[in-house]
Amino acid sequence: MNTSNRFKLSFMMFLEFFIWGAWFVTLGTFLFGTYKATGTQVGTAFLTQSFGAILAPFIVGIIADRYFPAQRIFAVLHIIGALLLWFAGQAATFEGFFPLILIYMILFMPTLALANSIAFRQMTNTEKEFPPIRILGTAGWIIAGLLISYLAWDSQDSGQLGNTFKMAAIASMILGLFSFTLPSTPPMKKGEKISVGEILGLDALRLLKNRSYLIFFISSIAICIPLAFYYNFTNAFLTEVGVAAPTAVQSLGQVSEFLFMLVMPFLFVRFGVKKMLAFGMLAWVLRYVFFAYGNADAGYWMLIGGVVLHGICYDFFFVTGQIYTDNLAGDRFKSAAQGMITLATYGVGMLIGSLISGPIVDNYLNSDGTHSWQNIWLIPAAIAAIVVLLFIVFFRDRNQKQAILES
Repeated sequence: MNTSNRFKLSFMMFLEFFIWGAWFVTLGTFLFGTYKATGTQVGTAFLTQSFGAILAPFIVGIIADRYFPAQRIFAVLHIIGALLLWFAGQAATFEGFFPLILIYMILFMPTLALANSIAFRQMTNTEKEFPPIRILGTAGWIIAGLLISYLAWDSQDSGQLGNTFKMAAIASMILGLFSFTLPSTPPMKKGEKISVGEILGLDALRLLKNRSYLIFFISSIAICIPLAFYYNFTNAFLTEVGVAAPTAVQSLGQVSEFLFMLVMPFLFVRFGVKKMLAFGMLAWVLRYVFFAYGNADAGYWMLIGGVVLHGICYDFFFVTGQIYTDNLAGDRFKSAAQGMITLATYGVGMLIGSLISGPIVDNYLNSDGTHSWQNIWLIPAAIAAIVVLLFIVFFRDRNQKQAILES
């Protein structure tokens, strides 16, 4: 890959995750503070991510694989998204906010798969070339979190978290315009006859004929149920228990992610797919246990430890899963396959997690307005423990070299 394309893809990843991290991390705190939302309403707001992820395979697998260059679709989605984010941050009520963020997430979630697809199409060795580029996405998320705390938008009762949407909107417009300069990523199946299965995006489902990939796919759905607790309520949890600059503290998870991303090419070769995925899921169990028993005083180290474990949780599971999927999918269906794994994780798994996490948080609401966080965090810890045990027992990495979808 030439230097120009490496820079462009790195900048693309930086802005992609800066945009997401600029408002998503503090969404729960924003809703609790601005609209006095319930836990169920917070969960409903995070459901928009799942709706977007469920539609992603159709947008990416059908349109990007067949009709238009991926970088142009990517650009248009971000330009429209910039306008939606700007107005969402100014909504006066939850009822006015929700439809704007719903439409936005339906447009944003496909860009995650598109970004991966654009990057993968320029590479010859994804295990070595992808992590150094993807790591700039982690840097973008970190900087967004640090900015929010530096500007004190996340301080208790500041009332300024609406500014995070404006910041994300500006970044989204910049990325949308910049994306027209990205390396050309034309559709792989342009001009081919369209079957009903292809229209519905079912080609990538052939991956599930591989028993190992089927176990991975099911595990991806199941492990994202407890993940919803982390994304939806960690910032509000840290704020409520009295952690200073909670968004900056939470960005330590991305610092950890950044560091582990640097060594992923070596770890991938050393441990292989199964151990990488299992280590990632085990870290999730430990993270929630730390949250359950940590506090802002003597147990502060546990809160920090739980946040820092995010690097292993995310890199070892999600990035390994993306590479695993890419290796099995084959050139002609890379976009559809990446869209499908987005559907499994951020779609179905996070949808279930958001549906159950909100009512659980409401169930442990105390009379003084605080929450019994220990009881809350032990629930996702138990779910993650069950998933990782089943994965270790049933998953077999058969090290297939030939892409399934090309067979």
